[in-house]
Amino acid sequence: MAVASRLVPDRHFIDVVNVLVGRALKTRYRGSVLGVLWSALQPLGMSVVYAAVFGHTFAPYYGGSLVTYCVAVYIGLTLAGFFIGGTTQALPSIIVNAGLLNKIKIPFEAFPLSILTAYGFQQVVGSLPLIAIVSLAINHSLLHLVVLLVPLLSLAMLSVGVGLFVSASCVYFRDVPYLYELATFFLWVTSPVFYPAEIVPQTILRIIAWNPLFAIITSARTLVLTPSYPLAASLGVSVASSLLILIAGALAFRAMRRQFMDLL
Repeated sequence: MAVASRLVPDRHFIDVVNVLVGRALKTRYRGSVLGVLWSALQPLGMSVVYAAVFGHTFAPYYGGSLVTYCVAVYIGLTLAGFFIGGTTQALPSIIVNAGLLNKIKIPFEAFPLSILTAYGFQQVVGSLPLIAIVSLAINHSLLHLVVLLVPLLSLAMLSVGVGLFVSASCVYFRDVPYLYELATFFLWVTSPVFYPAEIVPQTILRIIAWNPLFAIITSARTLVLTPSYPLAASLGVSVASSLLILIAGALAFRAMRRQFMDLL
């Protein structure tokens, strides 16, 4: 109970995050005509490119349909892009706001969380509606959309936990961005973003299945592209592992933030 109470944000903290989210979105899309719609158009354009290059190789795993393969890639790019892009942007968020922190008392957590919240808003407005429409068109089932919230919740918890940890670590060790770039590359290539999980040999699959993005992407694809549902055990493990990473990241952040002002 004590741990849970420390992790619950108060009203002031939420207001600060809302202000920072608005600032992040305005900065990101200042002067842009399409704004947050780029969060949908960018992975859509990349999906078309992947379909043109790899479609004839991987489409047979999706019923021989290039369109279905393109949608599968779009889902992978959207989910992996949210995690990698959001956490990478959150990583230096405390350091780049050191000047503001020296002038105004702001909760340290607000900076990485505002970055991730802004990324989440972009997906909700831009990419996810298209994914929901495709799911309804294929399955004609609202239940699929409800269950789809489970891997999305896992992705959100995973992103927040990792984002808090790397942003705090970056204050202590300025080499973290370079190490995290390597880590995200490993996560990218071991996630079935543009390739079907079925092509991975079982010996390698046992290893890369530890990648938390693997289960999230495959579960989301199952729910959107097929009338089937992912195994309940798989969804449960995904949620449980993401929750543990969230709690661990939050507790690690709170332990490390005591020395932030001395290091900034």
